[in-house]
Amino acid sequence: MRLVLGMMKHETNTFSPLRTDWARFQAWGAFTGEEARKNFEKTAMPLGAYMKLARERGADFTIPMAAEAMPSGPVERDAYERMAGAICEAVAKGCDGVLLDLHGAMVTVDHEDGEGELLARIRKIAPDVPIAVTLDLHTNLTQRMVDNCTALIGYKTYPHVDMYEVAEQVGRIVLDSMAGKCRPVMAWRSLPLLSQTLRQGTDDEPMKSLIAMTRAAEAKPGVLAASVFGGFPMADIRDAGTSVITVTDGDAAQAQAVCDEIGAAAWKARESFIYQHEPLEQAVARAKTLTEGPVLLLDHADNTGSGGTQDVMTVIAEVMRQGLEDVAVAAVWDSAAVQEMARAGVGATVTIRLGGKTDMPSIDLKGEPLEITGKVKTLTDGEWVVHGPMYTGVTVQMGPTAVLDTGKVQIVIVSRHHEPWDTGVFRSVGIEPEHKRYLVLKSRIHYRAGFAGLGKATITCDGHGVTTSDNSILTFTRLRRPIYPLDRMNDDTLLPSTAQQ
Repeated sequence: MRLVLGMMKHETNTFSPLRTDWARFQAWGAFTGEEARKNFEKTAMPLGAYMKLARERGADFTIPMAAEAMPSGPVERDAYERMAGAICEAVAKGCDGVLLDLHGAMVTVDHEDGEGELLARIRKIAPDVPIAVTLDLHTNLTQRMVDNCTALIGYKTYPHVDMYEVAEQVGRIVLDSMAGKCRPVMAWRSLPLLSQTLRQGTDDEPMKSLIAMTRAAEAKPGVLAASVFGGFPMADIRDAGTSVITVTDGDAAQAQAVCDEIGAAAWKARESFIYQHEPLEQAVARAKTLTEGPVLLLDHADNTGSGGTQDVMTVIAEVMRQGLEDVAVAAVWDSAAVQEMARAGVGATVTIRLGGKTDMPSIDLKGEPLEITGKVKTLTDGEWVVHGPMYTGVTVQMGPTAVLDTGKVQIVIVSRHHEPWDTGVFRSVGIEPEHKRYLVLKSRIHYRAGFAGLGKATITCDGHGVTTSDNSILTFTRLRRPIYPLDRMNDDTLLPSTAQQ
């Protein structure tokens, strides 16, 4: 038996000004063949699970492409064709099955649905080849994705600490189908609900109960998999939004019934999926009254893990204005500032114009640097290995990295975008986060993977950026309408049409 394993992952924020070229994939990690095996076999990534399954079944496998980039703007044509082309070329050489680790929210300059396009191309090459697909919880699910694979599953955790497990689950389903042990059929439902990412944490309601429903469904005889996708709301595409998909063993009616039940519960909870705002000055003032730390301050509107530029200084400026002390920040993206600090050297006192290098025309926001004086505390190469529960075993490349110490605030400054979901972002530069009173994190929910156990309190800070949770400053032109909450939809029984495979 010969299997093609592949990874092609990008969460596309169509409002982001950041380019997504091939270099951006290379910066986070783009590997083929033996290099892909070495980089992922001993990690908790889906490819690690797929390789384990292949070895268990005595199958030969090839990895023509394993690439991921930090979220940013639409994927450029050359980058997409490099990845999709490599995978399709491997399939064309002949294989018995395909196991894919995709994201589910990739938009390219040519295709609103990058994953659906890839799967359709594979199906055209090999109409009958079994295909397993693992997707992110923030998938914007489409008919094309469902129509062109054998079984599809999504993560059940946010932060995503179950990537390995769900990949193993869907991989077994498809490999078992190849052995005649099951006959996967799918039903799915797309809801007219643009859920906000800050309200999709799986330890919080309403996602907590919806995930419990999927797990309960999977415990029933005949149900092979059940997934609910919060969707990715920062994509101005037709199919952005919340959805549900189920996989059963040959029983389409059962698949549809389970899908309908979970979909109805998600729609009924729609108001709970919308974030409630608080003025930034008020949020920081509230943090100042808290005496036990670390207090986690989330600069969620500039979260690079959702496509933010990671150089908006609004929240950091307010923290400094109100005089908070014993603060550590992760992280500001500003390679020019790192170079300036490197020239000065460790121990030097410098005054720099930090951040604010990027304009964001989609939200009519110009970059505004913040002038800061401090000491160059640390200079590193920015490389470290994740030991926490998310992306376990993966080597992070933040690029040349520096720490600026103002006396009250220590700011980690990086040359490559990286969301702080693991304490290594601090520890790798000599900061012990558990001993800080405040941690400012440019993150939404993924921070919980590494920091939830440290934080004594968490406060969301409504700053500026292209990962804003304020829909009023975003202009949607391609999104299907009507959709909640952009349109008022008050009928609890309202559900869109369903699709089956």
